[in-house]
Amino acid sequence: MVDVGTNSTRLLVAEVEEGGVRELDRRTTVTRLGEGVDAAGRLGEAAIERVLEACAEYRGAIDDAGAERVVAMLTSAVRDAANGAELERELERRFGFEAQTISGEREARLTYLGATSVRHHEVPTLVLDIGGGSTEVVVGEGDSVQFFVSTQLGSVRHTERHFHTDPPTPAELEACRAAARAELEAAVPRDVREQVNEGIAVAGTPTSFAAVELALDPYDPERVDGHHLTLAACERILAELAALSLAERRLVTGLHPDRAATIVAGGTILFEAMRLFDLDEIEVSERDILHGVALEAARNS
Repeated sequence: MVDVGTNSTRLLVAEVEEGGVRELDRRTTVTRLGEGVDAAGRLGEAAIERVLEACAEYRGAIDDAGAERVVAMLTSAVRDAANGAELERELERRFGFEAQTISGEREARLTYLGATSVRHHEVPTLVLDIGGGSTEVVVGEGDSVQFFVSTQLGSVRHTERHFHTDPPTPAELEACRAAARAELEAAVPRDVREQVNEGIAVAGTPTSFAAVELALDPYDPERVDGHHLTLAACERILAELAALSLAERRLVTGLHPDRAATIVAGGTILFEAMRLFDLDEIEVSERDILHGVALEAARNS
């Protein structure tokens, strides 16, 4: 499975056994496909080339593992770009991927499936997927999805919209916070928000915040997965990162240097979502849309 996202391109080679996903290989490359898409409406040539380079490396790993099926999911940046279909065709032609540009609705459902695959929460639970170009908000209970929405909130999108100085000014930070909260309030009805008792956060922003809090060097996915990030810790880490220049953020223990440019916007979305859903803490998960795609592909094979 390959996830071609707005900020990163990721690989999961896995076996699905008795409804569970056993990882054989997992890789992430920050490719910044969505760079400039919010303003220009098109994928840039340099960004496309970064994705193709990553996929060429992944194709080798896929062949070495002897994978029987290769599914590539393209998400927000490709959905929003006028030339997104060209990248989809190129992935099929060059690498033989079953490439699909999926809707925000399907992205949300697959994320919920992956995030809850080993976490069967029996109370209304929020699954929050903060991407580079969109943020998926899903509320479910057990195996049942009760509400989902794909918003235009994203770590890349909101970095480009709101942050123009280094480090960001208080006014820029407040504008980003206000935009995140307003979009979430408009997207998620109050009665849905009030029924949520627990939360799971997936993707690079929450895993980075967990790694920063744990001061992980090198990154350890086993320690990140299942880590409970409190609202107070999220607020503290966000304030610390926002006060640093980009060069300084690149040196923060636990934060991958390639995520330094967009982590403040991503953290703002995470913090505002936790506040809006009145969550004192949220569980960080390494299992996300990739695992959802793996489970779906196995069921349909």
